[in-house]
Amino acid sequence: MRFDLTDGSFPVYTTKRVYWKTAIKEMLWFLTGQTNIRSLLEDNVRIWTDWPLDKYRKATGENISQEEFESTIISDEAFAAKWGDLGPVYGKQWRRWVDTHGIEHDQIANVIQTLKSNPTSRRMLFHAWNVGELDQMALSPCHMTYQFYASKLDEGRDALGGGSRGELSLLVGQRSCDVGLGNPFNIAQQAALVHMVAQQVDMTPGELVWVGGDVHLYLNHIDLARTILSREPRPFPKLRLLRHPASIDDYRIEDFEVTDYDPYPPIEAPVAV
Repeated sequence: MRFDLTDGSFPVYTTKRVYWKTAIKEMLWFLTGQTNIRSLLEDNVRIWTDWPLDKYRKATGENISQEEFESTIISDEAFAAKWGDLGPVYGKQWRRWVDTHGIEHDQIANVIQTLKSNPTSRRMLFHAWNVGELDQMALSPCHMTYQFYASKLDEGRDALGGGSRGELSLLVGQRSCDVGLGNPFNIAQQAALVHMVAQQVDMTPGELVWVGGDVHLYLNHIDLARTILSREPRPFPKLRLLRHPASIDDYRIEDFEVTDYDPYPPIEAPVAV
């Protein structure tokens, strides 16, 4: 799939309401490098709870409710440290990939620095498929590879050196895609990432290109799919960043302004764990 972002379009699907703030909050959490759900829950994001909750129930035999589990994660730091960590998932690999010599690598910072200094590089990518740590992760990475591509370099510069340094596009390779629930979140947050990185390197958003490997629909999402197919898509909304943070680490959800989002009503469906 290809999404043109050059006019500010924000590919948030309209055939059901997508909670785009939750999707962006998850992306911002990835960018912090954190792997514990506590900060997510404090930000009212519950999309990762199912995995540690399932692990806790199996380990203890206690049929604790999701609400009680989440409230204990928030209130009890020791409990959160033991039961709220997801292992070395996305954020850990993106920001603190450890090589065989024990040296940590910040893949995000490296990509941004390369975009600033050598935007024609063919090595502007980061990924999360760390083979040696897959068995420690609550969920193996689904969206695995992010590769940036800069084009129209310096065409946007005016005589005084102002304007954009070019267009920034992103190719995402996703090995596994839950098309009913996961994909709408993935596309929205990946488009937001293009906007953030483009702003940090003085470029304009270009295109989001998405490639899925095993793209599937769960059987308990059939009714969701039928409802979506009965609806006529509406135009995408627009996204604008309200300020220019000092670095990729400084974005907040309040920095994202989305206008003209006119979706159909939401559709509830269970997460497959």
